Amino acid sequence: MSSVLYDAPGPRAKRRNVLISVVFFALLALLVWFVWDAMDGKGQLESALWKPFTESNAWTTYLLPGLANTLKAAALAMVIALPLGAVFGISRLSDHLAVRLPAAWVVEFFRAIPVLLLMLFANEFYDRWTNVTTEQRPIYAVVTGLVLYNASVLAEIVRAGILALPKGQSEAAMAIGLRKNQTMRTILLPQAVTAMLPAIVSQLVVIVKDTALGGVMIGFTELLNARGTLAANYGNPIPSFIVVAIIYIVLNFILTSFASWLEKRLRRSKRGTGAVLSAEDMEELNPAAVGGSFGTGGEGGALPGSRTYT
Repeated sequence: MSSVLYDAPGPRAKRRNVLISVVFFALLALLVWFVWDAMDGKGQLESALWKPFTESNAWTTYLLPGLANTLKAAALAMVIALPLGAVFGISRLSDHLAVRLPAAWVVEFFRAIPVLLLMLFANEFYDRWTNVTTEQRPIYAVVTGLVLYNASVLAEIVRAGILALPKGQSEAAMAIGLRKNQTMRTILLPQAVTAMLPAIVSQLVVIVKDTALGGVMIGFTELLNARGTLAANYGNPIPSFIVVAIIYIVLNFILTSFASWLEKRLRRSKRGTGAVLSAEDMEELNPAAVGGSFGTGGEGGALPGSRTYT
């Protein structure tokens, strides 16, 4: 049996794959043991270092407030960057040069700058030319940097998703008299969203993790920054890193699982029902095309010799 991409492995290939898998897992186990032994030798696995995580004080004072700030900054950046990226992505497909070129310049400019530099520039901007307080400035700078960078990346995702659709979709819309903005809004964009969803979710995961850059450079009290304060007070840097890493893994797993569920739901909802549109449905969709350009042949808007499906 063979596939489009590769031939099914034979007996020798199967034995070779089993051998490679055994060697890989043996090396992985050896690496885990080496790390565990090194940490144990440095006293990083003592129960006293893990005890703070069994008490509510470490969570309520450090980790949970840091996690709340991380989620707040990520949520604000997502809410602003998603529609902004969609607008710029669609603008890059415009027939008007005055719309297409500025959108392309903005996207390429902010996509080329590291998000950390955008945060630093935004922090200086809010410091010099606005009345934003010192306490609020870090979250403003983090959200601004995340929005500018990720909106540019999402704009390219949106543009690629729309261009990946078959040309027949646009041609069919033109054949029934839909304008380009109607075609984009009702036909192309809904289909592209389902195809773009995995890439969009990957970028949303990046947004969650990139909030940590604000804690490193501009003092934003997010989860990783709060971990540093906790480790300084309790003297447990390695256990605190492990706990925070687990929190990030769980958070991003929940996000990707929700996206997978949403993608499957959208794909099921977009399956064709096999229903035939009636003349009333077509007229509601585009009355000018049905009653005007398509209905010039006789009474009731039907062409001579044509059949009307109801």
